[in-house]
Amino acid sequence: MGPEAWPARWPAVDADKPGVGSFRFWFVGERWEWSDELARMHGYEPGTVEPTTELLVSHKHPDDRGHVQDHLDRALLSKSSFSSRHRFIDTAGTTHDAIVVADRMLDKTGAVVGTAGYYIDLTATFVENRQSALDEALPDLFEARAVIEQAKGILMAVYRVSPEQAFGVLRWRSQETNTKLRSLAKQLIVEIATQPPPSAEHQATFDHLLLTVHERIPGEPSA
Repeated sequence: MGPEAWPARWPAVDADKPGVGSFRFWFVGERWEWSDELARMHGYEPGTVEPTTELLVSHKHPDDRGHVQDHLDRALLSKSSFSSRHRFIDTAGTTHDAIVVADRMLDKTGAVVGTAGYYIDLTATFVENRQSALDEALPDLFEARAVIEQAKGILMAVYRVSPEQAFGVLRWRSQETNTKLRSLAKQLIVEIATQPPPSAEHQATFDHLLLTVHERIPGEPSA
């Protein structure tokens, strides 16, 4: 399957950005392509190895390997996107904390043939100083702060990342798409409300958390 399968809204697979690497994964034959940056993130010089499922899984942190394999199996079975939050270890033994953001990959007929997206390395080299980023991206800081904080909260809950990492992800998408950060955050908030509700199990778990969280606040006297 050729490049026509690549979703139009994603940049080319060889786009090279520090801390962000892109990939394609075809379901038939479990064939991978990765960008030069994603190869370097794993410790390889571009073109020196062929990415395979076995190679990528071998780099996952031992504690995360099982859940990553589960995500891959689910993507193959349901023909859905491969998205995950996990750690991987490069060839030098350095552990990277990453999120994978992906979408389905379609052919010319609209059939799902794979998944494609990005690895985002949640390290200090990717997440720049928050204050300088705010100064640069948000000259009208006070007007925009509320919507940015809401969008950050969504990303923190979904991807289990820190406030700084959530802001880094937002800023990356803003720069990648040449979209104002505030506009991007506002639209994310609008569209998150259109997503399917959580499962009954997740809803019940959160309900329990909400109704009992006061009991676990350190130093808080009982009512």
